[in-house]
Amino acid sequence: MISVSRVWSCNEWDPLEEVIVGNPLGARFPTADPSTRLAEFPDRRLEEIPQGPFPERIIAETEEDLEAFIAALTGLGITVKRPDTWPHEARFSTIHWESRGYYNYCPRDLLMVIGDQIIETPNVIRSRAQESFSYRALMIDYLRSGARWYSAPRPMLLDSLFDVDLSRPTPRNEEPAFDAANVLRLGRDLIYLVSSTGNELGGQWLQTILGETFRIHFLKDVYYGSHIDSTFVALRPGLVLCNPARISAETLPGILKQWDVIYSPPMENTDRYDADYLSKSIGSEWIDMNLFSIRPDLVVVDRDQTALIRLLEKKRLDVIPLKLRHSRMLGGGFHCVTLDIRRRGALQRYFD
Repeated sequence: MISVSRVWSCNEWDPLEEVIVGNPLGARFPTADPSTRLAEFPDRRLEEIPQGPFPERIIAETEEDLEAFIAALTGLGITVKRPDTWPHEARFSTIHWESRGYYNYCPRDLLMVIGDQIIETPNVIRSRAQESFSYRALMIDYLRSGARWYSAPRPMLLDSLFDVDLSRPTPRNEEPAFDAANVLRLGRDLIYLVSSTGNELGGQWLQTILGETFRIHFLKDVYYGSHIDSTFVALRPGLVLCNPARISAETLPGILKQWDVIYSPPMENTDRYDADYLSKSIGSEWIDMNLFSIRPDLVVVDRDQTALIRLLEKKRLDVIPLKLRHSRMLGGGFHCVTLDIRRRGALQRYFD
């Protein structure tokens, strides 16, 4: 008897049926080493990078906000799974370096779903080298249901990988290294951001795994600060939301010029952070643009972004307004803290 995989997701907008939501418990700042500096704090010396566990209040409030998010999802009939709580304070090592863990708040960074495939990516930050183990029970379950499960070559993450110009921070092409959140899924076309969390060799490896039926489109020399999902949000076929601080008509990827392109208004309520909070924050001021699609006509958006909500409603999208109070501190909005496991739809090509 052939199993029917519970895993199926080809884009960012098809109707959602099952999702993993992250777990902030036990979260810590990533170990201060060259990988963390490149990916998260390129403007800091190692000794200036915040260390230790995130404050208990931030963890508790984040879990409260995630529970409200989960309640909204389950109220729509969506199945929600969560990773195990992991001992991020434990030390681990290779023969070249030693580290402690980070968090499993952002499943979007570690794992990528392409059709019925789940791909574990070769993450750039050493503190994340064992993070995928907190998803292992879920991965075994999906494998048994018929999903195809791959893992990228485990990166060595040597110091030399991060010996780069920190004004243009990108891991050297010594080995494939990238986060899943460097990739925007558009059916058979994927946009791959070359940035501080993904080198060009990583995109080349991904192309070899996916084969000729998929096309990787590289986005280079546009935005170096981490992931793609606060730069582009694909809302439905033919409509994409862009970050005006990073993308212009000149830098817009060629395939997206076939679509209706809208630009986000400035972020609101940014004055809720004081200087000390900002000095420890991992996310950018645009993190609240990081929205999550339930279906092509329904999205979850930060409730304080009233101008963005009006823009989306003008484009005939309904909005569920929720809040992640510490999205900037932890570096993850609603898209970051989710991994859509199953969406109802077909694998298509949306571009010429």
